[in-house]
Amino acid sequence: MALWKFGKKKERDSQEDRTTSAEDEESDVMGELEGDGESRTAGYPTLKTDDYDDRGEEFGPWDVDDDNVPDDDDYIDLGAYLLPVVPGMELRVKANRATRQVVGCIVSYGRSSLEIEPFAAPKTLGLWDDVRDDLVRGNAKSTEVPGVFGSEIALPVSDKSGRVLHTRIVGVDGPRWMLRGIFSGPAATTDGDEAAVLNRFFASIIVVRGDDPLAPRDLIPMHPPLTPQQRRDSEDGDGAQKDAGDEAKPTIPGKPTGPFDSDQQTEVKSTLSRGPMFSEVR
Repeated sequence: MALWKFGKKKERDSQEDRTTSAEDEESDVMGELEGDGESRTAGYPTLKTDDYDDRGEEFGPWDVDDDNVPDDDDYIDLGAYLLPVVPGMELRVKANRATRQVVGCIVSYGRSSLEIEPFAAPKTLGLWDDVRDDLVRGNAKSTEVPGVFGSEIALPVSDKSGRVLHTRIVGVDGPRWMLRGIFSGPAATTDGDEAAVLNRFFASIIVVRGDDPLAPRDLIPMHPPLTPQQRRDSEDGDGAQKDAGDEAKPTIPGKPTGPFDSDQQTEVKSTLSRGPMFSEVR
């Protein structure tokens, strides 16, 4: 994984693996994410219900083509989705150890964390109902409950030491995509400040599905994080790329050219069926 901190000074984590491209970008990311103490996120739902039918109207997660999508100028770009900058929050990027392809990310705030993964979905039907049913059938200790993003799953998970970790799994369907979030720590079991911050963060994410032909449950291709300044530089190249027109396209380091290989897709799909907790794809 690669580690960034929003609104804090750079700190090395020697216990975590880093992708080469992310390691090269880390100092630039750290410098730009020194915040002014104000969150750049919009509103978020607070009423717990079984259905979340109003996505894209007042609250997100958003699709990049929604009419009411927030301004993303200050968002971090990971390809499949754009993330807001929240001071005091850490961002860890998950990568396939063999291919170094980005496959998701985890944000941490206080003692809580949120794992975020974007999946392709059918054109006409949502995916979360089926995924949720699979998770409930595959985990005897799981409980389906109303949540601020519709029906969610409360699932206790035991770590290697036998300690029980409580998780809250949410899913939101958008146009040809599903965004899954796994909350852990206090944000999974209480309605306190950490849950409010991470709920607001999840509701502020902007999904960029793209036009790649992907099967339902395929992970939408991602790339290493680009900060707001890096995004602006890649779009205009300090004026050079604008002058060159279509002949000079922005270059995104580590950006995949299409769907993941079959072995990686199989691992992602089986994870969706058997359980929610994984931090890297081997």
